[in-house]
Amino acid sequence: MEKTYTMIKPDAVKKGVIGKMIYRIEEAGFAIRAMRMATLTTERAQEFYAVHKERPFYGELVEFMTSGPVVMMVLEKENAIADLRVLMGATNSKEAAPGTLRQCYGTDIQENAIHGSDSPETAQTEIAFFEKYYNN
Repeated sequence: MEKTYTMIKPDAVKKGVIGKMIYRIEEAGFAIRAMRMATLTTERAQEFYAVHKERPFYGELVEFMTSGPVVMMVLEKENAIADLRVLMGATNSKEAAPGTLRQCYGTDIQENAIHGSDSPETAQTEIAFFEKYYNN
């Protein structure tokens, strides 16, 4: 079994589609091992997205991710990372395959409804972030 991290972003929370998204995740065979709703502080969003610090969109990303609550989850399943990436769809919601979470609930490259770990190393780092601040 493999673990991965996912976060339903503020745009999807505002749209009221948390339940629909969690249903789709569970229907795809993922087990939710931990879950928490919270609003990221600026400092925690900066830490979480530090990999993008030098990118021109970093400030906007941090602002967006602190604009409202998110739902953070640790998921488990065989091939969890790859399977979640398929379920989520392309980063840009406008380019995501029909039926993917981003195509159904996102609007563009930033407001794309959901974040998911992209590698085992990233999943380990993001799960540790979750456990450090939110899994208590």
